[in-house]
Amino acid sequence: MDRSSRLGTEELKMTREQYILATQQNNLPRAENPQLYPVGIYGWRKRCLYFFVLLLLVTMIVNLAMTIWILKVMNFTVDGMGNLRVTKKGIRLEGISEFLLPLYVKEIHSRKDSPLVFQSDRNVTVNARNELGQLTGQLTVGADAIEAQCKRFEVRASRDGRVLFAADEDEITIGAHRLKVTGTEGAVFGHSVETPHIRAEPSQDLKLESPTRSLIMEAPRGVQVHAAAGDFKATCRKELHLQSTEGEIFLNADAIRLGNLPVGISSPSPPGSPPRPNVYELCVCPSGKLYLSPAGAGSTCQTSSGVCLWS
Repeated sequence: MDRSSRLGTEELKMTREQYILATQQNNLPRAENPQLYPVGIYGWRKRCLYFFVLLLLVTMIVNLAMTIWILKVMNFTVDGMGNLRVTKKGIRLEGISEFLLPLYVKEIHSRKDSPLVFQSDRNVTVNARNELGQLTGQLTVGADAIEAQCKRFEVRASRDGRVLFAADEDEITIGAHRLKVTGTEGAVFGHSVETPHIRAEPSQDLKLESPTRSLIMEAPRGVQVHAAAGDFKATCRKELHLQSTEGEIFLNADAIRLGNLPVGISSPSPPGSPPRPNVYELCVCPSGKLYLSPAGAGSTCQTSSGVCLWS
């Protein structure tokens, strides 16, 4: 027992001495310099990082400068930009504005002291559509003509809204008090014209002419031709008809003259008789033709009736 106790005590001392020795060796300074490993980005990676940071900074500065320049050039404000102003009543454009795409608005009006001008290099077209998108009316202002396509076209007076001009497929209505034609050739009508009154300008002549056809004036209650301060002339190439079916033709004037009437040839006067005066008798043929016959003591129409043979 004593021997075994001694062996255990010795082993314990040896273990303790080994522990102390190992601990003392760890606390001793090392003779060799340890190898250090740096932490971070170095070399070409560091140069690339600095380059990208500098490029990003330059891009931000250029972007900020361009944004400030655009804001200044376009005149951005709280109310709008440039000539465009946003108000409570809508959008207001000042100056000349150009639209490259279709414009859809409910109402367009100008200022009180300036007109509204639509200008285009080709033409200006205004379309009206129904709820289904179908075209119901179109107004085109071009370089050669103004075209309007609709069921009915009306021009109204600005004061009372009275219709001055209206046109549809059936008729054209002119509601003005007076229709004035100022052309040198007058007005040309291809078909009949219905009007209650035709009058020329003061101190101007009124002329109704049909160059190649006949001119017919009809009225259910009569046709009245009145020239207050001038002459009335009716000229035709072939025949002039004055016809009254239920009444009479009344010519009321201080002097009624019938020029270029043929003169009938009567029997010569016997020798030694006094010359007949230049007095003629007005004669009528059965056909209605008028001719003159030298006046005598009695009627000489029978003796000079040879004119009626050629009528």
